[in-house]
Amino acid sequence: MRDGTKIGKEPRPRGRPREFITSEVLDRVRDVFLAKGFAAASLDELCAAAGLSRPSLYAAFGDKEQLYIGMLRHIGQKSVEAMDAVLSGPEPIEQRLGRLYKGAIDIYTKPPNRPGCIIVGTATVEATSHPAIGATANEILASFEKAFERGFIKSDLKPAPTPAERASMSGAILYATGVRARLGVPATELRTFVKSMIPVICR
Repeated sequence: MRDGTKIGKEPRPRGRPREFITSEVLDRVRDVFLAKGFAAASLDELCAAAGLSRPSLYAAFGDKEQLYIGMLRHIGQKSVEAMDAVLSGPEPIEQRLGRLYKGAIDIYTKPPNRPGCIIVGTATVEATSHPAIGATANEILASFEKAFERGFIKSDLKPAPTPAERASMSGAILYATGVRARLGVPATELRTFVKSMIPVICR
């Protein structure tokens, strides 16, 4: 299954078979998982969001857990690409971090549902009963911290703490922001929080 390519066809009694694009389906089911969580999201809701029948959804993505993991990987990949685009910029690292956190907060607090981060907000809940989900979430969070680390390597900060240590702190703040947004903390408070932490990270 390759992201962004047409991989499946929805059988119909008449007319041409319906084709679908993997990335678009994963973006649509993301909204269901984000609102309901993994356990509470029903197959009927997922099929409706995807615009596919159950047989077509199973044929393309496997079972519900595999669909969820595929969605996590898709969102994680897009997130890392966005992080790299910001963190590789020409500004001082403090400004790059500020832009990244502002973008994340805008997403986390988007109305009407203030979804927070789908990984720390939904995947962590399932980690103990679904080890594959937990392992996937850990891999994605590690990729976020690698993106932060690449940004710190491209900076003039002193060598200690190391780029990896600064990246770990940056990731922890990002995850905390996602959780607090999902709990209803206003965007203004979240921006104040991250603004106060950037000097700590970059000391």
